[in-house]
Amino acid sequence: MNIFWFLPTHGDSRYLGTTEGARPVDLAYLQQIAGAADQLGYEGVLIPTGRSCEDPWVVASSLIGATKRLRFLVAVRPGLHQPSLAARMAATFDRLSGGRVLVNLVTGGDQAELEGDGVLLPHAERYEQSAEFIRIWREIIARSHDGQSFDYDGKHLSVKGAKLLFPPTQKPYPPVWFGGSSEAAHELAAEQVDAYLTWGETPAEVAKKIADVRQRAARKGRTVKLGIRLHVIVRETEDEAWRAAESLISRVNDDTVIRAQAAFARMDSEGQRRMAALHAGGAKRTRADLEISPNLWAGVGLVRGGAGTALVGDPKTVAARIEEYASLGIESFIFSGYPHLEESYRFAELVFPLLPRKQRTSVPSQALTGPFGEVVANLDAPSRLLSQS
Repeated sequence: MNIFWFLPTHGDSRYLGTTEGARPVDLAYLQQIAGAADQLGYEGVLIPTGRSCEDPWVVASSLIGATKRLRFLVAVRPGLHQPSLAARMAATFDRLSGGRVLVNLVTGGDQAELEGDGVLLPHAERYEQSAEFIRIWREIIARSHDGQSFDYDGKHLSVKGAKLLFPPTQKPYPPVWFGGSSEAAHELAAEQVDAYLTWGETPAEVAKKIADVRQRAARKGRTVKLGIRLHVIVRETEDEAWRAAESLISRVNDDTVIRAQAAFARMDSEGQRRMAALHAGGAKRTRADLEISPNLWAGVGLVRGGAGTALVGDPKTVAARIEEYASLGIESFIFSGYPHLEESYRFAELVFPLLPRKQRTSVPSQALTGPFGEVVANLDAPSRLLSQS
């Protein structure tokens, strides 16, 4: 089981849908979160993309030196990036970080944002373009290890003699992740990517989605790894966790929900449509309505686009729900919580010991012996030191 965390480059807060409790996201704060994730043993971090976020490649690059083993899942966006440039970016990052980049293929779903970025293709053609993009990207990088060039003449993209002089550390190329809920997305995932990522729907619905991707991949003689993106609200008791969930949206007013849902409804994303359906486009507000499956809560999606569900509960319950998804074949879990710094510690402390996690490559460090804690340390300290305190 690979556990990832999330970098909130669009902002962080104690309360959703309001500026109350919000904190500015600067380099120092991102370094805190990334450093915590690295130290605590998370496999990597997902960095979001879009015009509401800081640029993911610049952010990820700024954090290479602040981390040792943490991997960075960073987006490439057909229509914004060209495949040859994206190949050089990924290879450079991979070399400079010692093989720590993962690539997230994003087709986009917000029509207004896409048009503002100069991407004017309709939904179906964006997936055609994305398929051509990642095919060219993969071939350029894979052939770079042997010094070969690549030609391609497609409907949307073409290259002639494309070549990468400095190959990445990972072979044949950094792993490609991709998420989408439409038929076109499933076909692209089955044909070309290494890991398919779904948002957190009910286990039954997730099972249907990944079964479809697997069947499509099998027909092409391929296998695809699986991941899921969820928020998490874990506390020592079930009651505390649900109170924290209610507190997270306690400052949300009706107007904020209406405006957010109207913006989401304009998107042509099937995944976003499915997220909205979980809370009936904002109509559901009570815990009874928003708990769409045991301990799976759709309250985040009232005002947040993209992943809109959270696992809520005490450590054993949350771990059991994670295992339920793992039993479907999911290996990688990308979690987040508000605020992201504090919740990264809370989740690692309470849930990590209950999960069969992948062991990361060890990094030499100073051996520490217990017991730990301020009180214990003070009680065990020599009287000479205590007298000076």
